Amino acid sequence: MGVGRPAGGHRLARAGLLAGGLAVAVSATMVAAVTAQGRAPGLPAVQAQSLTVTTADGAVFGRTTGPVDQWLGIPYAAPPTGKLRWEPPQPVTPWPGTRGALAYGNRCPQLADTNGPATRTMNCLNINVYAPAVIAAGQKLPVLFMIFGGRLVNGAADQYDGSLLAQDEHLVVVSANYRLGPFGFLALPHLTGASDGADGNFGLLDQEAALRWVHRNIGAFGGDAGRVTIAGESSGGWSVCALLASPPARGLFRQAIMESGSCASQSRATAQANALVLAAKAGCAVPAAAAACLRRKPAAAILAASANYQPEFTSGGPELPLALAQAVTSGNYARVPILMGTNRDEARIFTTSLTSYTRQQYASLIGSLYGSRAPAVLKLYPWGSFPRPYQTAYAAAAVFTDSGFITGIGGCPEQNLARQFAGRAPAYFYQFDDRHAPPLSNSGPPGYQWGAGHAMELAYLWPSFTNGFSLYAELTRAQLRLSRQMTAYWGAFARTGAPEVPGQPAWPPYRGQRLMSLRPGGHSQVIGGNVFAAEHHCGFWDGTGQAAAAVAQPGAAPRPVTWTPDRLSWITLGKSG
Repeated sequence: MGVGRPAGGHRLARAGLLAGGLAVAVSATMVAAVTAQGRAPGLPAVQAQSLTVTTADGAVFGRTTGPVDQWLGIPYAAPPTGKLRWEPPQPVTPWPGTRGALAYGNRCPQLADTNGPATRTMNCLNINVYAPAVIAAGQKLPVLFMIFGGRLVNGAADQYDGSLLAQDEHLVVVSANYRLGPFGFLALPHLTGASDGADGNFGLLDQEAALRWVHRNIGAFGGDAGRVTIAGESSGGWSVCALLASPPARGLFRQAIMESGSCASQSRATAQANALVLAAKAGCAVPAAAAACLRRKPAAAILAASANYQPEFTSGGPELPLALAQAVTSGNYARVPILMGTNRDEARIFTTSLTSYTRQQYASLIGSLYGSRAPAVLKLYPWGSFPRPYQTAYAAAAVFTDSGFITGIGGCPEQNLARQFAGRAPAYFYQFDDRHAPPLSNSGPPGYQWGAGHAMELAYLWPSFTNGFSLYAELTRAQLRLSRQMTAYWGAFARTGAPEVPGQPAWPPYRGQRLMSLRPGGHSQVIGGNVFAAEHHCGFWDGTGQAAAAVAQPGAAPRPVTWTPDRLSWITLGKSG
């Protein structure tokens, strides 16, 4: 059937129990607590109604908005506490009776950030399900499994309320928490006794456990376990690439969506060296005893020591035998249809700390990063060609976007990745081109032009995605039209593996070197790969034969450690004058 709820359909009798015949009543106090959480603009209000579903671990009762039923905070793995802190996810202990699924579960431990407040509880491995309230008898809907971003150190599944996509595109939408930072990605010898955790990719193992939960249980919610699309943005996009490359994840999904992601990973040696630095900051400075020492530390102490810890996926173990980029290049990954893309001005949210830099400081910065190639970079990105008064911020952002300096996100590396994927399976490439999208910060430099920056497309698909304030509420009529186009494209891809939507511009596979430029007001259009390459100076960056981070003068700047909208602490700014 097509998009929307069928006129002849009915509310799905989930496990044979509807709100009117629940064995467990919802107390007035619980309903009040759910309603008090409020809602994001553009989403319907939550109603005091409950629906019960029986999962493999026990029954859960959820809530409804009317058009969309929701089950929130369902545990999919045992809490990784005590001896399980650095172990692969373990099965949930089944519960008796019926468990409430009316409110989001805990976020995984993380420091305070624009993504949310600090949290320290390890009881956080929970999953959320959103499904249309009306599903035709016998029908099973495609499933969209969203992986949140946040540099693998912050963020949560509760940022991605799937109601809009569930209602408008008739999908079952799932989001899940996974371990972050030093609890999700920490590689030390003897930290775990499990062979599949030796490289510290516990967050990846959590994601795979959540996908297995989907396969066991999603049918009870009206979903089709054989039609799962994984999706992720930023480090969620890294996760998508990791799942594509992970042998244990084979068969858990049929398609993939990667927004502003990359195939960044690190070697076991690098991961262990970084882990030892973290351990020393946590008071465990003896390498041979670091793992045992960390296991004795409280989670709060380890989290406090992780302020500058930037994890990556680690290759070399059974879950990631190859470096992610190598897996893609060699074809050793799940060759499924993929929809992927980037934002026109990815790096502008990362360069606001450079707004006061002078022309000379810009030249010094580029010189410190690119050494002998700096004159060529400065010629291609002349300071005077960027708008006043923030020329350095805009110029540096253009360099970092086009070169993909920040872990391969943006510009030319994204195009090259799309080309690689397109050589082995259907691939659909886009550029988010709304250069007046609502910015992620409402306290930036006065008059700063954020452009189509990193993560700014998210509110168009997920009205609940906020950065302390509602971005969706700020969309203009033209931008809302783009939002509808994007949800229709994403929904079509989840249903069929191709973003084919009647009445919208035809989106060709990238094998023909054409991509979709997503623009507001009904102006989205197909552009040639040569146009994209010209916009991002890919003739220059691709000509180096290396990623920009590798082109940078050795020793001039460290690898990315932390990068936020407010600072670029991974750049040696002290060398910039």
